[in-house]
Amino acid sequence: MKKKRSLLTRLSESISGFFSHFINGDGITKASYVVMGLGCLLRKQLVRGFCYLLIQVLFIWYMLSTGINNIIGLKTLGVNAQGQVWDEVNQIYRYTKGDNSMLMLLFGVLAVFVVIGFLFIYAASVKNAYENEQLLKVNKTPSDFNADVKRMFNEKFHVTILTPPILMVFLFTLLPLVFMILIAFTNFDKNHQPPGNLFTWVGLENFSAALYNDPVKSHTFLSLFIWTLVWAVFATFLNYIFGMILAIMINKKGIRLKKFWRTIFVTTIAVPQFVSLMLMSKLLHDQGAINVLFKNLGWIEDFIPFLSDPFLAKVTVIVVNLWVGMPYTMLITSGILMNIPADLYESARIDGAGPVTQFLKITMPYMLFVTTPYLITQFIGNINNFNVIYLLSGGGPLSLNYFQAGNTDLLVTWLYKLTVNEQNYSMASTIGIIIFIICSFFTLVVFNKTSSAQKEEEFQ
Repeated sequence: MKKKRSLLTRLSESISGFFSHFINGDGITKASYVVMGLGCLLRKQLVRGFCYLLIQVLFIWYMLSTGINNIIGLKTLGVNAQGQVWDEVNQIYRYTKGDNSMLMLLFGVLAVFVVIGFLFIYAASVKNAYENEQLLKVNKTPSDFNADVKRMFNEKFHVTILTPPILMVFLFTLLPLVFMILIAFTNFDKNHQPPGNLFTWVGLENFSAALYNDPVKSHTFLSLFIWTLVWAVFATFLNYIFGMILAIMINKKGIRLKKFWRTIFVTTIAVPQFVSLMLMSKLLHDQGAINVLFKNLGWIEDFIPFLSDPFLAKVTVIVVNLWVGMPYTMLITSGILMNIPADLYESARIDGAGPVTQFLKITMPYMLFVTTPYLITQFIGNINNFNVIYLLSGGGPLSLNYFQAGNTDLLVTWLYKLTVNEQNYSMASTIGIIIFIICSFFTLVVFNKTSSAQKEEEFQ
């Protein structure tokens, strides 16, 4: 709450300062509200003033040429679809140029960001003009270009270094992210593919369809949401528990060839995961090597539907993920186990505590305190674990009760299928937003409630 209040305070101070500078400033400062950089140009900050003026000129040119039209286009996302006209002379159809809803949305979002960025620079130029005025009142000279350059490589060096990455984040992360979020509020699907068929705003229809309004889609979402949580719980905590037990067994006194056993399990990590998963998919197929071997040995009469039975397929992907992911947990917990003070166990044995009590009272609390952030990361990662499900089972077996999904599909693999197979970008974007809200809520709430966050300085 304190940080939020501080941010609001700073924002209100900036807004009030913007108006107070105009009221208290002299003529040059007031003129800077109309012509950017004038308060710098007339006070011997020529380079900075010219940059401000150039930004204003470019902004006006951009807005008059395309910016205003791009922002206006956000309202309709296009009205003229691409059409066909019969050319009597050449006896062919010619396409007439139409609007492109996708480009109009993208360029409209870009125009909004340009306006927001310009407003920040505009406010900075006004503040700069007022600060120059105050410096001259106390007989101080505003910094020149050489002084500004030196500052950018000294006390403002962090600004110089961070500006290019921030611009890259804006162009390749923030802008596409906002674009894809807005797609969720449209009807952009295979029936509305611009420029032939335009898509429009539909408000919260996609969210209502996914959550309750459409029986098939809402049933699919609810079923896959429950399975996603079940999968994430088993995939996270089974790997954690069994990996920890494996690490305890290897680190136990009296166990010989510790390095050998560690190497054996680490070897599974050396093989790329997608190779292991694709191999297991072939082995566990109804006509795969394992079923053929069992049948030739006379152990089974019918093939075991490892990946074709809904329930058994879910069990199979959990077990295979355990085999793939357990070595990672073993390595992490091995390092932590070696750092637990041995005198804690010695004192517990003197007090009559057995192995189970020592594990519950010493090992587990220590491990949970150190690895809780790791557990949260793994849980969120398993909610979005695309590789294991898609490469092993492909989301199958398919179900007629689901909307373009299979019984082992997670929300993230369903999202992928909606995008690639069905071109239902609006519903896929809706599912993506819901996944983001779930993951963000869980991460923020659970981590802040853990001892790792609350008792960081108390744990010894």
